[in-house]
Amino acid sequence: MTQLRWGTPDALRRLLCEVVSWKSMTLTDGEREFSSKVAAKLKELAYFQENPAYLGLHDADLGRRFVTALYKHPDAQETIVLISHFDTVNTEEYGDLQEYAYLPEELTQLLHSRVDELPEEARQDLLSGEYLFGRGTMDMKMGLVMHMGLIEKATVEQWPINLILLTVPDEEVNSSGMRAAVPKLLELKEKHQLKFKLFLNGEPVFTQAPGDRNYYVYSGSIGKIMPSALFYGKETHVGEPLSGITAPYIASFLTQRMEWNLSMQETVLGEQTPLPVTLQQKDLRFEYSVQTPYRSSALYNVFLMKRNAEEIMNMFEKVAVDAADACNKAYHEVCKQQSVTPVGEVRVLRYEELEKHAIRKFGIGFVEGVKASIQKRADWDDREKSIRIADALIIECQELAPAIVVFYAPPYYPAVNSSDNELVVECIEYVKQQGFEKFSLPVNQVHYFNGISDLSYVNYQDAGEGWTVFKENTPVWGSSYSIPFDEMTKLQAPVLNVGPFGKDAHKRTERLHIKNAFEEVPALVEGMVKMLGKKNRNGVRHHSWTK
Repeated sequence: MTQLRWGTPDALRRLLCEVVSWKSMTLTDGEREFSSKVAAKLKELAYFQENPAYLGLHDADLGRRFVTALYKHPDAQETIVLISHFDTVNTEEYGDLQEYAYLPEELTQLLHSRVDELPEEARQDLLSGEYLFGRGTMDMKMGLVMHMGLIEKATVEQWPINLILLTVPDEEVNSSGMRAAVPKLLELKEKHQLKFKLFLNGEPVFTQAPGDRNYYVYSGSIGKIMPSALFYGKETHVGEPLSGITAPYIASFLTQRMEWNLSMQETVLGEQTPLPVTLQQKDLRFEYSVQTPYRSSALYNVFLMKRNAEEIMNMFEKVAVDAADACNKAYHEVCKQQSVTPVGEVRVLRYEELEKHAIRKFGIGFVEGVKASIQKRADWDDREKSIRIADALIIECQELAPAIVVFYAPPYYPAVNSSDNELVVECIEYVKQQGFEKFSLPVNQVHYFNGISDLSYVNYQDAGEGWTVFKENTPVWGSSYSIPFDEMTKLQAPVLNVGPFGKDAHKRTERLHIKNAFEEVPALVEGMVKMLGKKNRNGVRHHSWTK
Protein backbone atom coordinates (compact mmCIF):
# COMPACT_ATOMS: atom_id res chain seq x y z
CA MET A 1 0.00 0.00 0.00
CA THR A 2 1.33 3.45 -0.95
CA GLN A 3 2.23 5.59 2.05
CA LEU A 4 -0.19 8.52 2.37
CA ARG A 5 1.36 11.98 2.62
CA TRP A 6 -1.65 13.55 4.28
CA GLY A 7 -3.34 10.53 5.81
CA THR A 8 -3.02 11.36 9.52
CA PRO A 9 -4.25 14.25 11.70
CA ASP A 10 -0.65 15.39 12.29
CA ALA A 11 0.09 15.33 8.55
CA LEU A 12 -3.04 17.37 7.82
CA ARG A 13 -2.03 19.88 10.48
CA ARG A 14 1.43 20.28 8.96
CA LEU A 15 -0.11 20.69 5.51
CA LEU A 16 -2.56 23.31 6.81
CA CYS A 17 0.22 25.32 8.42
CA GLU A 18 2.22 25.24 5.19
CA VAL A 19 -0.79 26.27 3.10
CA VAL A 20 -1.72 29.04 5.55
CA SER A 21 1.86 30.36 5.36
CA TRP A 22 1.31 31.05 1.65
CA LYS A 23 -0.14 34.52 2.08
CA SER A 24 -3.11 34.94 -0.23
CA MET A 25 -5.01 38.08 0.67
CA THR A 26 -7.52 38.99 -2.03
CA LEU A 27 -6.08 41.12 -4.83
CA THR A 28 -2.43 40.61 -3.83
CA ASP A 29 0.51 38.87 -5.50
CA GLY A 30 0.16 36.12 -2.91
CA GLU A 31 -3.30 35.32 -4.20
CA ARG A 32 -1.97 35.24 -7.76
CA GLU A 33 0.84 32.86 -6.81
CA PHE A 34 -1.16 30.56 -4.54
CA SER A 35 -2.74 28.39 -7.24
CA SER A 36 0.67 27.38 -8.62
CA LYS A 37 1.77 26.32 -5.14
CA VAL A 38 -1.33 24.16 -4.67
CA ALA A 39 -0.84 22.59 -8.10
CA ALA A 40 2.81 21.85 -7.29
CA LYS A 41 1.76 20.23 -4.03
CA LEU A 42 -0.82 18.04 -5.77
CA LYS A 43 1.75 17.16 -8.42
CA GLU A 44 3.73 15.39 -5.69
CA LEU A 45 1.03 12.71 -5.68
CA ALA A 46 1.81 9.66 -7.82
CA TYR A 47 -1.62 9.81 -9.46
CA PHE A 48 -1.04 13.25 -10.95
CA GLN A 49 2.48 12.33 -12.01
CA GLU A 50 0.95 9.46 -13.95
CA ASN A 51 -2.02 11.59 -15.15
CA PRO A 52 -0.67 15.14 -15.50
CA ALA A 53 -3.54 16.15 -17.79
CA TYR A 54 -5.96 15.67 -14.87
CA LEU A 55 -4.36 18.57 -12.97
CA GLY A 56 -5.05 22.02 -14.37
CA LEU A 57 -4.43 25.72 -13.77
CA HIS A 58 -7.01 28.01 -15.41
CA ASP A 59 -7.32 31.77 -15.79
CA ALA A 60 -9.82 33.70 -13.70
CA ASP A 61 -9.02 37.43 -13.94
CA LEU A 62 -6.38 39.97 -12.96
CA GLY A 63 -3.63 37.35 -13.23
CA ARG A 64 -5.39 35.00 -10.83
CA ARG A 65 -5.99 31.33 -11.54
CA PHE A 66 -8.04 28.47 -10.16
CA VAL A 67 -7.03 24.83 -9.79
CA THR A 68 -8.85 21.69 -10.89
CA ALA A 69 -7.65 18.22 -9.95
CA LEU A 70 -9.64 15.28 -11.31
CA TYR A 71 -9.49 11.81 -9.84
CA LYS A 72 -11.25 9.53 -12.33
CA HIS A 73 -12.06 5.90 -11.74
CA PRO A 74 -11.93 4.13 -15.13
CA ASP A 75 -15.42 2.66 -14.70
CA ALA A 76 -17.22 5.54 -12.95
CA GLN A 77 -19.25 8.46 -14.24
CA GLU A 78 -20.78 9.84 -11.04
CA THR A 79 -18.69 12.70 -9.74
CA ILE A 80 -18.46 14.81 -6.58
CA VAL A 81 -17.07 18.33 -6.99
CA LEU A 82 -15.09 19.46 -3.92
CA ILE A 83 -15.22 23.28 -3.74
CA SER A 84 -13.02 25.65 -1.75
CA HIS A 85 -11.55 29.14 -2.01
CA PHE A 86 -8.02 30.11 -1.07
CA ASP A 87 -8.12 33.90 -0.73
CA THR A 88 -8.25 35.49 2.70
CA VAL A 89 -9.13 38.91 4.07
CA ASN A 90 -6.41 41.30 5.23
CA THR A 91 -4.51 41.14 8.50
CA GLU A 92 -4.18 44.74 9.76
CA GLU A 93 -6.17 43.95 12.90
CA TYR A 94 -3.32 41.74 14.15
CA GLY A 95 -1.30 44.89 14.91
CA ASP A 96 2.29 44.11 15.92
CA LEU A 97 1.56 40.38 15.53
CA GLN A 98 0.69 40.81 11.84
CA GLU A 99 3.83 38.99 10.65
CA TYR A 100 2.65 35.92 12.58
CA ALA A 101 -0.93 35.97 11.29
CA TYR A 102 0.01 33.35 8.66
CA LEU A 103 2.07 31.20 11.05
CA PRO A 104 -0.57 29.33 13.10
CA GLU A 105 1.72 27.38 15.44
CA GLU A 106 3.86 30.43 16.26
CA LEU A 107 0.88 32.76 16.62
CA THR A 108 -0.96 30.36 18.92
CA GLN A 109 2.09 30.16 21.18
CA LEU A 110 2.67 33.93 21.12
CA LEU A 111 -0.92 34.64 22.12
CA HIS A 112 -0.28 32.95 25.46
CA SER A 113 1.85 35.98 26.37
CA ARG A 114 -1.03 38.26 25.32
CA VAL A 115 -3.81 36.22 26.85
CA ASP A 116 -5.15 39.15 28.86
CA GLU A 117 -5.69 41.14 25.65
CA LEU A 118 -8.10 38.57 24.22
CA PRO A 119 -11.90 38.57 24.54
CA GLU A 120 -13.10 36.16 27.22
CA GLU A 121 -14.26 33.36 24.89
CA ALA A 122 -11.07 33.51 22.80
CA ARG A 123 -8.99 33.50 26.00
CA GLN A 124 -10.73 30.37 27.24
CA ASP A 125 -10.30 28.67 23.86
CA LEU A 126 -6.59 29.52 23.77
CA LEU A 127 -5.97 28.19 27.27
CA SER A 128 -7.92 25.01 26.49
CA GLY A 129 -5.30 24.04 23.91
CA GLU A 130 -8.10 22.94 21.59
CA TYR A 131 -7.72 25.69 18.97
CA LEU A 132 -5.19 26.77 16.35
CA PHE A 133 -5.18 30.51 15.64
CA GLY A 134 -4.33 32.30 12.40
CA ARG A 135 -5.65 34.00 9.28
CA GLY A 136 -7.19 31.46 6.93
CA THR A 137 -7.09 28.54 9.36
CA MET A 138 -10.87 28.56 9.59
CA ASP A 139 -11.87 30.55 6.50
CA MET A 140 -11.13 28.48 4.61
CA LYS A 141 -7.81 26.81 3.99
CA MET A 142 -8.70 23.88 6.22
CA GLY A 143 -11.50 23.07 3.79
CA LEU A 144 -8.99 22.98 0.93
CA VAL A 145 -6.52 20.89 2.95
CA MET A 146 -9.26 18.39 3.85
CA HIS A 147 -10.12 18.04 0.15
CA MET A 148 -6.45 17.52 -0.71
CA GLY A 149 -6.28 14.70 1.81
CA LEU A 150 -9.50 13.26 0.46
CA ILE A 151 -8.38 13.21 -3.15
CA GLU A 152 -5.03 11.68 -2.21
CA LYS A 153 -6.76 8.82 -0.42
CA ALA A 154 -9.19 8.32 -3.31
CA THR A 155 -6.32 8.00 -5.80
CA VAL A 156 -4.43 5.50 -3.63
CA GLU A 157 -7.44 3.38 -2.66
CA GLN A 158 -9.12 3.76 -6.08
CA TRP A 159 -12.54 4.73 -4.82
CA PRO A 160 -15.28 3.84 -7.33
CA ILE A 161 -16.48 7.43 -7.70
CA ASN A 162 -14.90 10.43 -9.41
CA LEU A 163 -13.75 13.53 -7.55
CA ILE A 164 -12.91 17.00 -8.83
CA LEU A 165 -10.99 19.23 -6.44
CA LEU A 166 -11.78 22.84 -7.36
CA THR A 167 -10.13 25.66 -5.44
CA VAL A 168 -10.62 29.27 -6.53
CA PRO A 169 -9.48 32.83 -5.77
CA ASP A 170 -11.59 35.86 -4.90
CA GLU A 171 -14.49 34.42 -2.95
CA GLU A 172 -14.12 37.25 -0.44
CA VAL A 173 -14.85 40.06 -2.93
CA ASN A 174 -16.53 39.18 -6.24
CA SER A 175 -16.22 35.39 -6.59
CA SER A 176 -14.57 35.90 -9.96
CA GLY A 177 -12.76 32.59 -9.47
CA MET A 178 -15.93 30.56 -9.11
CA ARG A 179 -17.70 32.43 -11.89
CA ALA A 180 -14.79 31.64 -14.20
CA ALA A 181 -14.79 28.01 -13.06
CA VAL A 182 -18.41 27.34 -14.09
CA PRO A 183 -17.72 26.85 -17.84
CA LYS A 184 -14.58 24.84 -17.00
CA LEU A 185 -16.66 22.41 -14.93
CA LEU A 186 -18.99 21.94 -17.90
CA GLU A 187 -15.98 21.37 -20.14
CA LEU A 188 -14.60 18.69 -17.81
CA LYS A 189 -18.03 17.11 -17.57
CA GLU A 190 -18.32 16.77 -21.33
CA LYS A 191 -14.70 15.79 -21.96
CA HIS A 192 -14.69 12.96 -19.40
CA GLN A 193 -18.38 11.96 -19.62
CA LEU A 194 -18.97 12.82 -15.99
CA LYS A 195 -22.28 12.92 -14.12
CA PHE A 196 -22.23 15.49 -11.35
CA LYS A 197 -23.69 13.89 -8.25
CA LEU A 198 -22.97 16.49 -5.56
CA PHE A 199 -21.32 19.90 -5.15
CA LEU A 200 -19.61 19.63 -1.77
CA ASN A 201 -18.15 22.78 -0.23
CA GLY A 202 -15.84 22.85 2.78
CA GLU A 203 -16.67 26.31 4.19
CA PRO A 204 -16.28 26.42 7.99
CA VAL A 205 -19.00 25.95 10.56
CA PHE A 206 -20.06 29.09 12.39
CA THR A 207 -21.52 29.16 15.89
CA GLN A 208 -25.19 30.09 16.00
CA ALA A 209 -24.85 31.79 19.41
CA PRO A 210 -22.06 32.60 21.89
CA GLY A 211 -20.75 29.43 23.53
CA ASP A 212 -22.44 27.19 20.94
CA ARG A 213 -20.53 23.93 20.50
CA ASN A 214 -22.92 22.20 18.12
CA TYR A 215 -21.59 21.12 14.76
CA TYR A 216 -23.59 22.14 11.69
CA VAL A 217 -23.93 20.94 8.12
CA TYR A 218 -25.49 23.25 5.55
CA SER A 219 -27.88 22.09 2.83
CA GLY A 220 -27.89 25.45 1.04
CA SER A 221 -26.26 28.85 0.90
CA ILE A 222 -27.86 32.24 1.46
CA GLY A 223 -27.96 34.71 -1.42
CA LYS A 224 -26.86 38.34 -1.51
CA ILE A 225 -27.69 41.18 -3.87
CA MET A 226 -26.91 44.90 -3.79
CA PRO A 227 -29.69 47.22 -4.92
CA SER A 228 -28.12 50.65 -5.27
CA ALA A 229 -29.16 54.20 -5.97
CA LEU A 230 -27.73 57.32 -7.58
CA PHE A 231 -29.32 60.49 -6.22
CA TYR A 232 -29.20 63.41 -8.62
CA GLY A 233 -30.59 66.70 -7.34
CA LYS A 234 -30.24 70.26 -8.58
CA GLU A 235 -27.13 72.24 -7.73
CA THR A 236 -27.21 75.69 -6.16
CA HIS A 237 -25.05 78.01 -4.08
CA VAL A 238 -25.18 77.37 -0.37
CA GLY A 239 -26.53 80.90 0.08
CA GLU A 240 -29.63 80.03 -1.97
CA PRO A 241 -30.44 76.55 -0.71
CA LEU A 242 -33.99 76.36 -2.04
CA SER A 243 -32.88 77.19 -5.57
CA GLY A 244 -31.87 73.54 -5.73
CA ILE A 245 -32.32 70.27 -3.92
CA THR A 246 -29.43 68.33 -2.43
CA ALA A 247 -28.69 64.70 -3.09
CA PRO A 248 -28.21 63.94 0.64
CA TYR A 249 -31.71 65.25 1.31
CA ILE A 250 -33.19 62.94 -1.34
CA ALA A 251 -31.03 60.05 -0.17
CA SER A 252 -32.16 60.38 3.44
CA PHE A 253 -35.70 59.37 2.50
CA LEU A 254 -34.62 56.18 0.72
CA THR A 255 -31.93 55.11 3.17
CA GLN A 256 -34.30 55.43 6.09
CA ARG A 257 -36.77 53.17 4.27
CA MET A 258 -34.19 50.59 3.14
CA GLU A 259 -32.27 50.23 6.38
CA TRP A 260 -33.75 47.31 8.37
CA ASN A 261 -36.67 47.04 5.94
CA LEU A 262 -38.82 44.22 7.31
CA SER A 263 -40.56 43.57 3.98
CA MET A 264 -37.21 42.55 2.48
CA GLN A 265 -36.53 39.96 5.16
CA GLU A 266 -37.28 36.37 4.16
CA THR A 267 -38.21 33.43 6.35
CA VAL A 268 -37.76 29.98 4.81
CA LEU A 269 -37.72 26.60 6.57
CA GLY A 270 -37.71 28.38 9.91
CA GLU A 271 -34.60 30.44 9.11
CA GLN A 272 -34.48 34.21 8.56
CA THR A 273 -32.29 36.43 6.45
CA PRO A 274 -30.54 39.30 8.24
CA LEU A 275 -32.26 42.64 7.68
CA PRO A 276 -31.11 44.94 4.85
CA VAL A 277 -28.44 47.47 5.74
CA THR A 278 -26.60 50.32 4.02
CA LEU A 279 -23.09 49.28 2.98
CA GLN A 280 -22.00 52.62 1.57
CA GLN A 281 -23.39 56.13 1.23
CA LYS A 282 -21.32 58.97 -0.15
CA ASP A 283 -21.07 62.27 -1.98
CA LEU A 284 -19.71 61.91 -5.51
CA ARG A 285 -17.78 65.18 -5.57
CA PHE A 286 -14.01 64.87 -5.46
CA GLU A 287 -13.45 68.13 -3.57
CA TYR A 288 -15.08 70.53 -1.11
CA SER A 289 -16.91 73.64 -2.36
CA VAL A 290 -19.81 75.89 -1.43
CA GLN A 291 -21.84 74.42 -4.27
CA THR A 292 -24.42 72.17 -2.67
CA PRO A 293 -23.89 68.42 -3.11
CA TYR A 294 -26.24 67.40 -5.89
CA ARG A 295 -24.89 63.90 -6.70
CA SER A 296 -24.55 61.06 -4.22
CA SER A 297 -24.94 57.31 -4.08
CA ALA A 298 -25.85 54.47 -1.76
CA LEU A 299 -25.34 50.70 -1.80
CA TYR A 300 -27.75 48.51 0.15
CA ASN A 301 -27.17 44.91 1.14
CA VAL A 302 -30.11 42.52 0.80
CA PHE A 303 -29.92 38.81 1.64
CA LEU A 304 -32.00 36.27 -0.28
CA MET A 305 -33.43 32.79 0.13
CA LYS A 306 -36.17 32.32 -2.44
CA ARG A 307 -36.33 35.69 -4.15
CA ASN A 308 -34.50 36.52 -7.36
CA ALA A 309 -33.10 39.71 -8.90
CA GLU A 310 -36.37 40.65 -10.57
CA GLU A 311 -38.38 40.38 -7.36
CA ILE A 312 -35.87 42.44 -5.39
CA MET A 313 -35.73 45.15 -8.05
CA ASN A 314 -39.52 45.40 -8.06
CA MET A 315 -39.54 45.74 -4.27
CA PHE A 316 -36.64 48.21 -4.26
CA GLU A 317 -38.26 50.36 -6.93
CA LYS A 318 -41.47 50.45 -4.90
CA VAL A 319 -39.57 51.59 -1.79
CA ALA A 320 -37.76 54.22 -3.89
CA VAL A 321 -41.08 55.55 -5.28
CA ASP A 322 -42.43 55.80 -1.74
CA ALA A 323 -39.26 57.62 -0.69
CA ALA A 324 -39.50 60.03 -3.64
CA ASP A 325 -43.14 60.78 -2.84
CA ALA A 326 -42.28 61.54 0.78
CA CYS A 327 -39.30 63.65 -0.31
CA ASN A 328 -41.41 65.66 -2.76
CA LYS A 329 -44.11 66.26 -0.17
CA ALA A 330 -41.64 67.48 2.46
CA TYR A 331 -39.68 69.58 -0.04
CA HIS A 332 -42.76 71.22 -1.48
CA GLU A 333 -43.99 72.05 2.03
CA VAL A 334 -40.74 73.89 2.79
CA CYS A 335 -40.93 75.74 -0.54
CA LYS A 336 -44.50 76.77 0.24
CA GLN A 337 -43.51 78.09 3.66
CA GLN A 338 -40.60 80.01 2.13
CA SER A 339 -42.63 81.27 -0.88
CA VAL A 340 -40.23 79.64 -3.31
CA THR A 341 -41.06 77.81 -6.55
CA PRO A 342 -39.90 74.15 -6.36
CA VAL A 343 -37.21 73.12 -8.87
CA GLY A 344 -39.15 70.00 -9.77
CA GLU A 345 -40.37 66.62 -8.61
CA VAL A 346 -37.96 63.81 -7.74
CA ARG A 347 -38.64 60.89 -10.06
CA VAL A 348 -37.50 57.25 -9.89
CA LEU A 349 -36.09 55.45 -12.90
CA ARG A 350 -34.25 52.20 -13.39
CA TYR A 351 -30.75 52.26 -14.84
CA GLU A 352 -32.01 50.50 -17.98
CA GLU A 353 -34.40 53.45 -18.57
CA LEU A 354 -31.58 55.94 -18.11
CA GLU A 355 -29.34 54.07 -20.56
CA LYS A 356 -32.09 53.83 -23.19
CA HIS A 357 -32.79 57.55 -22.81
CA ALA A 358 -29.08 58.35 -23.29
CA ILE A 359 -28.91 56.10 -26.36
CA ARG A 360 -31.92 57.84 -27.91
CA LYS A 361 -30.37 61.23 -27.18
CA PHE A 362 -26.72 60.60 -28.11
CA GLY A 363 -26.51 57.20 -29.79
CA ILE A 364 -25.13 53.89 -28.60
CA GLY A 365 -21.56 54.85 -29.49
CA PHE A 366 -21.63 57.67 -26.95
CA VAL A 367 -22.91 55.40 -24.17
CA GLU A 368 -20.36 52.70 -24.96
CA GLY A 369 -17.65 55.37 -24.93
CA VAL A 370 -18.72 56.54 -21.48
CA LYS A 371 -18.56 52.99 -20.19
CA ALA A 372 -15.18 52.34 -21.81
CA SER A 373 -13.61 55.47 -20.32
CA ILE A 374 -14.78 54.51 -16.83
CA GLN A 375 -13.63 50.91 -17.25
CA LYS A 376 -10.10 52.25 -17.83
CA ARG A 377 -9.96 53.43 -14.22
CA ALA A 378 -7.93 50.65 -12.60
CA ASP A 379 -8.26 52.37 -9.22
CA TRP A 380 -12.06 51.91 -9.23
CA ASP A 381 -13.67 48.59 -8.36
CA ASP A 382 -16.90 47.29 -9.91
CA ARG A 383 -19.06 49.07 -7.35
CA GLU A 384 -17.42 52.43 -8.00
CA LYS A 385 -17.54 51.89 -11.76
CA SER A 386 -21.27 51.08 -11.56
CA ILE A 387 -21.95 54.31 -9.69
CA ARG A 388 -19.77 56.39 -12.01
CA ILE A 389 -21.39 55.05 -15.20
CA ALA A 390 -24.86 55.94 -13.95
CA ASP A 391 -23.54 59.31 -12.79
CA ALA A 392 -21.84 60.10 -16.11
CA LEU A 393 -25.01 59.30 -18.06
CA ILE A 394 -27.39 61.37 -15.96
CA ILE A 395 -25.00 64.34 -16.03
CA GLU A 396 -25.66 64.35 -19.79
CA CYS A 397 -29.41 63.82 -19.27
CA GLN A 398 -30.20 66.44 -16.66
CA GLU A 399 -33.68 66.85 -18.07
CA LEU A 400 -34.46 63.72 -16.04
CA ALA A 401 -33.39 65.34 -12.75
CA PRO A 402 -34.05 65.53 -9.90
CA ALA A 403 -34.09 61.76 -9.79
CA ILE A 404 -33.29 58.54 -8.00
CA VAL A 405 -31.68 56.09 -10.41
CA VAL A 406 -32.00 52.54 -9.08
CA PHE A 407 -29.54 49.90 -10.25
CA TYR A 408 -27.53 46.86 -9.16
CA ALA A 409 -23.89 46.87 -8.16
CA PRO A 410 -21.83 43.65 -7.98
CA PRO A 411 -21.57 41.13 -6.54
CA TYR A 412 -24.71 39.01 -6.82
CA TYR A 413 -24.87 35.64 -5.10
CA PRO A 414 -28.07 33.73 -5.98
CA ALA A 415 -29.42 31.67 -3.09
CA VAL A 416 -29.23 27.89 -3.48
CA ASN A 417 -30.88 25.15 -1.44
CA SER A 418 -31.03 21.35 -1.60
CA SER A 419 -32.74 20.60 1.72
CA ASP A 420 -35.43 18.47 0.07
CA ASN A 421 -33.01 16.52 -2.12
CA GLU A 422 -33.03 12.79 -1.33
CA LEU A 423 -29.26 12.42 -1.66
CA VAL A 424 -28.58 15.41 0.59
CA VAL A 425 -31.03 14.12 3.20
CA GLU A 426 -29.18 10.81 3.16
CA CYS A 427 -25.79 12.51 3.48
CA ILE A 428 -26.92 14.61 6.43
CA GLU A 429 -28.37 11.58 8.18
CA TYR A 430 -25.07 9.77 7.69
CA VAL A 431 -23.05 12.65 9.18
CA LYS A 432 -25.47 12.96 12.10
CA GLN A 433 -25.35 9.25 12.90
CA GLN A 434 -21.62 8.79 12.44
CA GLY A 435 -20.81 12.05 14.20
CA PHE A 436 -22.66 10.90 17.28
CA GLU A 437 -21.53 7.27 17.21
CA LYS A 438 -17.83 7.89 16.49
CA PHE A 439 -17.18 11.22 18.18
CA SER A 440 -20.21 12.01 20.39
CA LEU A 441 -20.54 15.05 18.16
CA PRO A 442 -23.96 16.75 18.08
CA VAL A 443 -24.66 17.45 14.40
CA ASN A 444 -27.47 19.77 13.31
CA GLN A 445 -28.71 20.83 9.89
CA VAL A 446 -28.86 24.47 8.80
CA HIS A 447 -30.77 25.10 5.56
CA TYR A 448 -28.83 28.18 4.44
CA PHE A 449 -25.12 28.79 5.07
CA ASN A 450 -25.17 32.43 6.14
CA GLY A 451 -21.57 33.33 5.36
CA ILE A 452 -22.03 33.58 1.53
CA SER A 453 -20.33 30.88 -0.51
CA ASP A 454 -19.35 29.87 -4.03
CA LEU A 455 -22.16 27.30 -4.04
CA SER A 456 -24.32 30.20 -5.28
CA TYR A 457 -22.96 29.60 -8.79
CA VAL A 458 -24.06 25.99 -9.22
CA ASN A 459 -27.46 24.32 -9.38
CA TYR A 460 -29.04 27.62 -10.47
CA GLN A 461 -32.84 27.57 -10.50
CA ASP A 462 -34.95 30.29 -12.09
CA ALA A 463 -38.40 29.43 -13.37
CA GLY A 464 -38.63 32.69 -15.30
CA GLU A 465 -36.10 35.23 -16.51
CA GLY A 466 -35.37 36.87 -13.17
CA TRP A 467 -31.69 37.20 -13.97
CA THR A 468 -32.30 39.43 -17.02
CA VAL A 469 -33.36 42.29 -14.73
CA PHE A 470 -29.97 42.04 -13.06
CA LYS A 471 -28.20 42.06 -16.41
CA GLU A 472 -30.14 45.10 -17.70
CA ASN A 473 -29.69 47.15 -14.52
CA THR A 474 -26.04 46.45 -13.73
CA PRO A 475 -23.98 49.20 -15.43
CA VAL A 476 -20.75 47.13 -15.58
CA TRP A 477 -22.47 44.01 -16.96
CA GLY A 478 -20.59 42.38 -19.82
CA SER A 479 -17.41 44.38 -19.33
CA SER A 480 -15.82 43.97 -15.89
CA TYR A 481 -18.58 41.82 -14.35
CA SER A 482 -20.88 39.06 -15.53
CA ILE A 483 -22.43 35.87 -14.20
CA PRO A 484 -22.66 32.72 -16.37
CA PHE A 485 -26.35 32.14 -15.66
CA ASP A 486 -26.92 29.90 -18.69
CA GLU A 487 -24.01 27.64 -17.79
CA MET A 488 -25.03 27.61 -14.11
CA THR A 489 -28.41 26.13 -15.03
CA LYS A 490 -26.53 23.17 -16.58
CA LEU A 491 -24.70 22.38 -13.33
CA GLN A 492 -27.68 20.54 -11.94
CA ALA A 493 -26.66 18.58 -8.87
CA PRO A 494 -27.50 19.16 -5.21
CA VAL A 495 -25.31 21.23 -2.90
CA LEU A 496 -23.97 20.52 0.57
CA ASN A 497 -21.46 22.20 2.86
CA VAL A 498 -19.52 20.13 5.37
CA GLY A 499 -16.53 21.93 6.83
CA PRO A 500 -14.46 22.34 10.00
CA PHE A 501 -15.63 24.07 13.16
CA GLY A 502 -14.01 27.37 14.07
CA LYS A 503 -14.66 30.82 15.41
CA ASP A 504 -14.17 34.50 14.59
CA ALA A 505 -13.65 34.44 10.83
CA HIS A 506 -12.27 37.80 9.62
CA LYS A 507 -11.17 38.73 13.17
CA ARG A 508 -7.70 38.63 14.73
CA THR A 509 -8.96 35.82 16.93
CA GLU A 510 -9.82 33.59 13.93
CA ARG A 511 -9.26 30.04 15.09
CA LEU A 512 -9.86 26.42 14.18
CA HIS A 513 -10.95 23.59 16.47
CA ILE A 514 -8.08 21.12 16.25
CA LYS A 515 -9.83 17.81 16.88
CA ASN A 516 -12.84 18.69 14.77
CA ALA A 517 -10.72 19.89 11.84
CA PHE A 518 -8.04 17.20 11.74
CA GLU A 519 -9.92 14.14 13.04
CA GLU A 520 -13.70 14.42 13.10
CA VAL A 521 -14.69 16.22 9.90
CA PRO A 522 -12.17 14.50 7.58
CA ALA A 523 -13.39 11.13 8.82
CA LEU A 524 -17.04 12.08 8.40
CA VAL A 525 -16.55 13.49 4.90
CA GLU A 526 -14.47 10.49 3.85
CA GLY A 527 -17.13 8.10 5.12
CA MET A 528 -19.87 10.06 3.39
CA VAL A 529 -18.03 10.04 0.05
CA LYS A 530 -17.38 6.31 0.39
CA MET A 531 -21.07 5.77 1.11
CA LEU A 532 -21.91 7.59 -2.12
CA GLY A 533 -19.32 5.47 -3.92
CA LYS A 534 -21.02 2.31 -2.70
CA LYS A 535 -24.28 3.55 -4.14
CA ASN A 536 -22.70 4.20 -7.52
CA ARG A 537 -25.20 2.86 -10.05
CA ASN A 538 -22.66 2.31 -12.80
CA GLY A 539 -21.74 -1.22 -11.80
CA VAL A 540 -18.26 -0.34 -10.61
CA ARG A 541 -16.52 -3.20 -8.84
CA HIS A 542 -16.42 -2.45 -5.12
CA HIS A 543 -13.10 -2.46 -3.34
CA SER A 544 -12.13 -3.85 0.03
CA TRP A 545 -12.69 -0.52 1.79
CA THR A 546 -16.40 -0.69 1.03
CA LYS A 547 -16.96 -3.67 3.28
